[in-house]
Amino acid sequence: MGEFWPVPDALAYLAGRWRVSRSVRDLASGAEGEFTGTTEFREDGEAPGGLLHHESGTFVWQGVARPAERTLRFLRGPGGTAQVRFADGRPFHDLDLTSGRHVAAHPCAADLYRGEFTVHDSDRWRTVWHVGGPAKDLVLRTDYAREG
Repeated sequence: MGEFWPVPDALAYLAGRWRVSRSVRDLASGAEGEFTGTTEFREDGEAPGGLLHHESGTFVWQGVARPAERTLRFLRGPGGTAQVRFADGRPFHDLDLTSGRHVAAHPCAADLYRGEFTVHDSDRWRTVWHVGGPAKDLVLRTDYAREG
């Protein structure tokens, strides 16, 4: 099967609750942080067939802990893919896990977000985002493990 686990339907795979562990590194300053919490993908009442992604937990940056959360929308795309949008509906990136690996990019003002998604098995996947721009040089590595 190879290094990655193919996913024929991204939304079916993601549905449910996941434990989240994210490391954040600022390559310019050397500062590091960590997020721990949960992500739930549940039916999106505003987008039939789509999933509402809600992440919540604690973000620790340079020793200071703060609550953190975000919401995204995952809409059904062609052939088992998904279109990821911000909570307000703006496009974020596409997601095609049919090979078990996908690379996405999102320009944001002067910054470029480049993400790699890898699926390891039915209960574990990872994202790695590299964020570069005039004032940013970050790496965000997130591991997801299915709950229950």
